[in-house]
Amino acid sequence: MAERMGFFTDTTVCIGCKACEVACKEWNDVPDDGFVFRATSYDNTGALGASTWRHVAFVEQDGRWLMSSDVCKHCTHAACLDVCPTGALFRTEFDTVVVQADVCNGCGYCVPACPYGVIDRREDDGRAWKCTLCYDRLRGGMEPACAKACPTKSIQFGPLDELRQRAEERVERLHAEGTTEARLYGADPDNGVGGTGAFFLLLDEPETYGLPPDPVVTTRDLPAMWRWAGGAALALAAGVAVCFAGRKP
Repeated sequence: MAERMGFFTDTTVCIGCKACEVACKEWNDVPDDGFVFRATSYDNTGALGASTWRHVAFVEQDGRWLMSSDVCKHCTHAACLDVCPTGALFRTEFDTVVVQADVCNGCGYCVPACPYGVIDRREDDGRAWKCTLCYDRLRGGMEPACAKACPTKSIQFGPLDELRQRAEERVERLHAEGTTEARLYGADPDNGVGGTGAFFLLLDEPETYGLPPDPVVTTRDLPAMWRWAGGAALALAAGVAVCFAGRKP
């Protein structure tokens, strides 16, 4: 296993240029998603989806713009991996989570399993798609296309431990300068998904950016559920056996 790699997105320096969205689509050959104009925002993509692997959110609040480039979180404990029946979803040597489109059967189990609502299926072929953290570029020693294209370095790529340290230092500096509302989202390895491979510096509550405040692994209860199901099945089998044993030949 190689060193774990990831993204640190500093929303305080995002200018909403959408260079990351364009670079992602161009490199990964991601089709357009309609380019729907929303009169309440400059945001023409709306949300992450099967054909939007990078999404720049525009949030107008109290006379200011809050912008953030969202992406798959590449969770430490990824529920999408737990539910995939074909092995289409796998964890790479960089500890990122990738969908193999040629193995995906379009069952859709991964879609509700994601606590962030990231992964989705395309209408034309039914298969699931999401950010791969440019797995092909990583294997070639290059950084992901979105980070490469970001003109302000809002999207930073590198070893996850280094990024977390850099992010903590950035928050401390912002607090010292008076920006006390700055906080990290997804960096804590003890959060509900064991920390994420893509985390963010925010200037408001996560909900403001369309992010869940307390995400959890949606499959966390599966072992207990299987144990209960197994116990119930054994009890049923025992009951049936007793019934048949009591019958006269």
